[in-house]
Amino acid sequence: MSERTARLDELLREEISAIVAREVADPRIGFVTITSVDVAPDLAHATVWVSVIGDAQTRRASVRALGRAMPFVRHRLGALRLKRIPELHVREDDSAERGTRVMHLLDQLEEGSADPLAGPAPTPTTLPMPAPMRGVPEPRKPRRTSSKRSDGGRRHGH
Repeated sequence: MSERTARLDELLREEISAIVAREVADPRIGFVTITSVDVAPDLAHATVWVSVIGDAQTRRASVRALGRAMPFVRHRLGALRLKRIPELHVREDDSAERGTRVMHLLDQLEEGSADPLAGPAPTPTTLPMPAPMRGVPEPRKPRRTSSKRSDGGRRHGH
């Protein structure tokens, strides 16, 4: 990928995110994040990768609705004054879900409760909460300082 297409990818990601957040008012589009945009070398097509929070049916409905909104989004991108605005194709980015599954498998292996050859484990529908890093000690709580003065509460010089 050239530096030019990388800059264009990032510009389109930012602009599409802003347009979807401000101007697309479709209730079927849930909590959607534009994770990246990949523009073809000829600038005719671009794949818009989106991450959607929710169950499988909600994610499919959101991606479908977002795909239907792409002609509107493409029209709004005309304000960028590019020589060619690419056709936008929406695809679901499931990397967060895959990452969650890997973390779940690693936790099971650490506990000794998973057989790595047993096949895929069910994928949780929510993202995991960050766990404390293994091997890194927790920060110490600050000590509470005593309010008693060592000189019995008397101030010198008065």
